[in-house]
Amino acid sequence: MARRMSGGEILLEVLLREGVRYVFGIPGDRWLPFLDAIYRYGEKRGLQFVMTRHEQAAAHMADAWARETGQPGVCLGVVGPGAADLVPGVYPAWADGIPMIVMTSQNQSWHIYPDRGFIQSLDQHSLFKPITKWSAVVSRTDRIAELVQRAFRKALSGRPGPVHLDFPGDVLYDEIVVDESTLMPPERYRPVRRPVGDPVLVKMAAKMLAEARLPLIHAGGGVLRSGASQELVELAEFLQAPVTPSVAGRGSIPEDHPLWIPPSSPPAIAVQNEADVVLIVGSKLADLDFWGRPPGWGDPAVQKTIQIDIDPDMIGLNRPVDIGIVGDAKATLRAILNELKRISPEGFKRDLSAYIEFKEQWEREYIEMAESPADPIHPLKVVKEVRDFFPRDAISVVDGGNTAVWAYYLNRIYTPDGFLWAADSGHLGTGLPYAIAAKLAHPERDVYLLTGDGAFMFNIQELETARRLKANIVAIVFNDGSWGMVKGTQKLMFKERYIGVDFTDVRYDQVARAMGCYGERVTSPDMIRPALERAVASGLPAVIDVIVDKNIHLVPPDLETLGVVWMEGLEPPEREIIEEEVEEVEAV
Repeated sequence: MARRMSGGEILLEVLLREGVRYVFGIPGDRWLPFLDAIYRYGEKRGLQFVMTRHEQAAAHMADAWARETGQPGVCLGVVGPGAADLVPGVYPAWADGIPMIVMTSQNQSWHIYPDRGFIQSLDQHSLFKPITKWSAVVSRTDRIAELVQRAFRKALSGRPGPVHLDFPGDVLYDEIVVDESTLMPPERYRPVRRPVGDPVLVKMAAKMLAEARLPLIHAGGGVLRSGASQELVELAEFLQAPVTPSVAGRGSIPEDHPLWIPPSSPPAIAVQNEADVVLIVGSKLADLDFWGRPPGWGDPAVQKTIQIDIDPDMIGLNRPVDIGIVGDAKATLRAILNELKRISPEGFKRDLSAYIEFKEQWEREYIEMAESPADPIHPLKVVKEVRDFFPRDAISVVDGGNTAVWAYYLNRIYTPDGFLWAADSGHLGTGLPYAIAAKLAHPERDVYLLTGDGAFMFNIQELETARRLKANIVAIVFNDGSWGMVKGTQKLMFKERYIGVDFTDVRYDQVARAMGCYGERVTSPDMIRPALERAVASGLPAVIDVIVDKNIHLVPPDLETLGVVWMEGLEPPEREIIEEEVEEVEAV
């Protein structure tokens, strides 16, 4: 059957067949055929356009939607400025391997590539190439279905990531006769099952793990992207192997599970040194994993390493491997577990009490800090009060520099979709858009945001978006009146020569109220929980503006370690710090 359709209608039809529920962005004249199609029949079939107040926020929302649902997020920007404004929102998704379809409108096809001096001209195809897996110009209306289908295939195949499509305005406005057989369901044009690792290598890996004295599992963000948390936990329990998630892999195992070891902590460094076999899943071993190298890990000449990754370029990237398996984390972990059950049906028994005790000892130090009744408010007091207030399945979003460090210590994550943070990029401004998208994905669950005041101001305008969408999230702003991480580094390394780091006092609670949200300022510890109760009871998006102790907030316990890792790499200063922690571990 054939029918006459505009380019905008064809685009909508392909997105509907992919099950897309939201397209995030800001409207523009070249997008009107597509937006009009959404208005006329897209909404009736379950797809909505979400207008944001900045394209960066639109891309962040698409990113968070994908993290929460496993389905590619879709966002759009108009030609020139709108496309350029998408870039800072696409980059964190690129860094973390998040599938997105990034769409930009373009000037008419007869004015572009090369440009003829038309207003708002921009080489958007080249602009997005460094931060996407693939970029294409949709040069003809009759190629829309084909190229959008290819975009989904690219975004979801191998290591996931964002892809970019550039639509000239006339391509969306033009009408053609379309054979509906070209508007296929996803299983007709892309793989819907991901690959299992080589069975020979799977057997070798299972044998090595079965013979290990102390196996360790290190879980990265690839475990979450693959939906492999259940397999990870089952394998860890069967082996009785401790699990050290990367910061990007938090939530892959509940953070009250006995086998969980906090990422990059002294207890993690202990087991990373003492394990004789390490299974790395979906992690490239980046800076916060100390690149998988001594002294944060054992000597790779002695300590055996198995690595599983969907992307062959990640195998052995930062640490030599003994067995490298290219495959999907979920399918490959299940295959290894099945093989281990054939080797030892009863599973394995190990005494891990020393590591568990060390972990609990490490945690107690921060719990004691958090229980301080001191005024001004200790940052950890805020973290603990907030985490204790919200239910176990709440979705936690973190945004900021020092705020993210303080949150790391006690903001426990219990579900695979319970944590949103731009881990690999450390991008600021993601928090509020991430939280809004998480609430759209899971309207039945509580969503809270722990954010620094600097990070919050990047996209504070999206409070209006939250109010309009009835996305009743709770944002807790750690207000220290500065770019705290930079100022803390100036304090530690530059003899308090502060430059460009201090803000004037901003009433974030009043900004929230001006946008129709709930807002309250908190200035003493006993005000935190009542403020949270009132925020939730308001039935509105809420901002709690917490004045934290500026001096304590400035220098979290691990700021110096982070500073030298990021500024020096694995050079002598950083090695000395980690070696001191290893000595403490050995003493314990």
